[in-house]
Amino acid sequence: MSDNHWWFFDLAVVIAITGAVTFGIFSGVGGVVRTVLLVPLVCFLPGYAFVSALFPDEPTDEYQPFDDEKTALGTPLVITGGLESVERTILSVVFSIATVPLIALLSSATPGGLTLETVLSGLAMFTVVLSVLAIGSRYRCPPDRRFAPSLSSVSLFHTPARPTAYSRTNTRPYNVAIVVALVLLVATAGFAIANPPQHDGFTEFAVETETVSGDIDTMYQSTYAAGETDELAVSITNQEHEERSYTTVVLLERVGDGDGNDSDATVTEAAELDRQSGTVPYGDTHEQTLEITPSMHGEDLRLTLLLYEDEPPSEPTSENAYRAIHLPIEVE
Repeated sequence: MSDNHWWFFDLAVVIAITGAVTFGIFSGVGGVVRTVLLVPLVCFLPGYAFVSALFPDEPTDEYQPFDDEKTALGTPLVITGGLESVERTILSVVFSIATVPLIALLSSATPGGLTLETVLSGLAMFTVVLSVLAIGSRYRCPPDRRFAPSLSSVSLFHTPARPTAYSRTNTRPYNVAIVVALVLLVATAGFAIANPPQHDGFTEFAVETETVSGDIDTMYQSTYAAGETDELAVSITNQEHEERSYTTVVLLERVGDGDGNDSDATVTEAAELDRQSGTVPYGDTHEQTLEITPSMHGEDLRLTLLLYEDEPPSEPTSENAYRAIHLPIEVE
């Protein structure tokens, strides 16, 4: 069977590899395996599909001679039509590297934001759509002009099969430069994939506030009745780059001196009112409704909300908590 019968094989492989890489990443593959999977999708496949859609035909052997009187050259011009294998390879890498920032920019404007999943989905869709268009472009070419990849044509080295005006030029330095440049480019992309820039992780811990108006002194409920149960809503947003488990502890504290908002204020009496735990995936917000049943009364009281990663210690305090919120209150 001739190579021309398999003119679509390379594009079918591109679609298959893109699907396999996408499935692998979304399945949670990590570490070195994820890097190995992402390198071809970032560095080669999108550009190869794009180049194949633009140039569905083979290089021609037809030459257009120069005008001797105007150029002093009587040798053939460079070819017109399709691309050589080395040209396809280099352009595929260049277009792929140029495509990633564009996909990332478009992903940042989507509801999903700029994440690995959104960028990967965009690259996969871009590659598959262009591969299908490339198959259609090749199909419309005459069979004798249709590009059909073969093992004999796959080479990263520039070995021109047709004579040109520069056929006596030693191409070995250019071959070495091409290979070194491609290796450095792929290695750089692989390092960037394996070591994406990340900001320091943090957790947002906040109290759901009331609507601000001229009729309230604080944006949270600051007056309670002793012995009666009220609810206080808090939110936990995980930005720690991985799933975390949290525990929230609510203390009712009597402050002897100092401001109730001050973490260094002297606490003369304390009682635990409630505690709740929850697991929060990275990037998600978890809401908790805490039950507040004051056991003391007076104006020198405050609610202290303590957030811990995993389980809290036997004696929760502001000093040993991961996050702490102090809310001065009055209990009638």
